[in-house]
Amino acid sequence: MVMNLALIFALACGGAEETPAAPAQAAPATAFSGTIEIDGSSTVFPVSEAVAEEFHKIHSDVRVNVGVSGTGGGFKRFTAGEIDISDASRLIKDSEAEVAEKNGIEYYPLRVAMDGMSVMVSPDNDFVECLTTDQLKMIWEPGSAVSLWSDVNPSWPSKDIALYGPDTDSGTFDYFTEEIMGEAQLSRPDYTASADDNVLVQGIAGGKYSLGYFGFSYYQENMDKLKLVAVDSGNGCVLPTSESIENGTYAPLSRPLFIYVNKQSMERPEVIEFVEFYLEHAAELAQEVGYIKLGDAEYAANRDMIKQ
Repeated sequence: MVMNLALIFALACGGAEETPAAPAQAAPATAFSGTIEIDGSSTVFPVSEAVAEEFHKIHSDVRVNVGVSGTGGGFKRFTAGEIDISDASRLIKDSEAEVAEKNGIEYYPLRVAMDGMSVMVSPDNDFVECLTTDQLKMIWEPGSAVSLWSDVNPSWPSKDIALYGPDTDSGTFDYFTEEIMGEAQLSRPDYTASADDNVLVQGIAGGKYSLGYFGFSYYQENMDKLKLVAVDSGNGCVLPTSESIENGTYAPLSRPLFIYVNKQSMERPEVIEFVEFYLEHAAELAQEVGYIKLGDAEYAANRDMIKQ
């Protein structure tokens, strides 16, 4: 009996020595929480919204609010310190930068994608295939004498042109007027203006003699309802495509898209995490929503900027 007990004891001890150690538990992922406020360009909105949705899948305790008040409206809130990130389809103006400086707002300007501002008519329009930049200026300039399509080209119908475009707070409006008119904000006022690109889609698509412009992404979303018009800046008619926008041959209406990030907001870990996530995934998500990605080197340079 003693021997049996001794044997049992020995076996028990041996078994204990041979039992493998429990595997080390993986450290839990860093938990982030809080609210991030973004506002601004309707053109950049699809990119920021897509990034916010993907970010939320990983960090569900972080709420990312993405508004659409236009580039100008976004900069008004951004330079007042009301939001963390401003979506912008143009560079910040000197007057806006001065307000930011006065309010102690420092920022990182980060390019995230490229866009080609698109000129469009209804698919029912069977006479316009291309417009020169001079014709676009003649149509849209302040005090324009153009009211009929035949005023642009005598061979075209003597029908009223119904014009649609972004409102004056839009970075798209600023960029178009600067490139076509030579000065931002110069435009005839008698057109249907809206900050909602969907309103512009419906207006342009709804009339055979309509004409309007907005970002390439919204055209791609509605290509079954709209007809692209090529633009001739002196080197022949060129349609906006991923290739022509990226290589600059779609001139002068190819443009960069930005996010402006408040440096003080970057003191919050959830904002740092979100901005790094944005830059890591901007190329893929920009293409998914219809824009053109930048080169890898530019995204890397942006990441280096914020890390410093």
